[in-house]
Amino acid sequence: MEDVIEELGAYWPLILNAVKALVVLIMGWIAAGMIGRYAKRRVMSAKHLDQTIGNFVAGILRWAVLLVVLIAVLNLFGIEATSLVAVLGAATLAIGLALQGTLSNVAAGVMLVVFRPYKLDQFVDIGGTSGTVKDLNLFITELTTPDNVQIIIPNGEAWGAIIRNFSVHEDRRLDLVFGIDYDDDADKAMAIISRVASADERVHSDPEPWVRVTNLGDSSVDLTTRLWCGAGDYWELKFALIKKVKEAFDAEGISIPYPHSVEIQRKA
Repeated sequence: MEDVIEELGAYWPLILNAVKALVVLIMGWIAAGMIGRYAKRRVMSAKHLDQTIGNFVAGILRWAVLLVVLIAVLNLFGIEATSLVAVLGAATLAIGLALQGTLSNVAAGVMLVVFRPYKLDQFVDIGGTSGTVKDLNLFITELTTPDNVQIIIPNGEAWGAIIRNFSVHEDRRLDLVFGIDYDDDADKAMAIISRVASADERVHSDPEPWVRVTNLGDSSVDLTTRLWCGAGDYWELKFALIKKVKEAFDAEGISIPYPHSVEIQRKA
């Protein structure tokens, strides 16, 4: 029994340090989360700061606190911070090669925050993937599609892709194409489209709606209208004008032909 007590006594400092390290890790993890959330709230509440910075700053502070906690835990086991820095310095190349993908995402995240090609709550297309920006942190960009599907894009891929931002400008141009039969009056149909578009309050009068014959298709004469509206009205205006033009065409005898072919027979 005495031998067991002596053995436990020999390991007691190590056990005590392990318990202290566990407590420090738990408290540090909680503190890092609290500090990150506090920083995010402060940035979000500041009107002069872009809200996109909030998540990024929160992530940096959280990982900085965790790094301090890690150093404190190592000190409990007798590993000095200077020794740790020396070891990390010697292992920099190996760590860089092993984490090059992660580090590239962090670097890309910094570039995205600095140049801000998109912000939170904007609708964007990143490399062919469209959605509303819900989060931008150190490693990833999170999008939500119109049908509420979560899309996670590594920042490295986002920064290296073609980015289309549909929300950055207040106004957008809406293009609509209507096909009419070859026997219909093109001028009359163009006047109907112009009248319907101008009657909608969401359509800007400057520049005024533009309607032209743009194509002679296999089955129809194509009329294109170009008009400007607020970015927030784009989709609802598009759906409304398609319906209203169709109803106006029906009321005034303008037909929208089905795809068809005309067979011409020649006598020998």
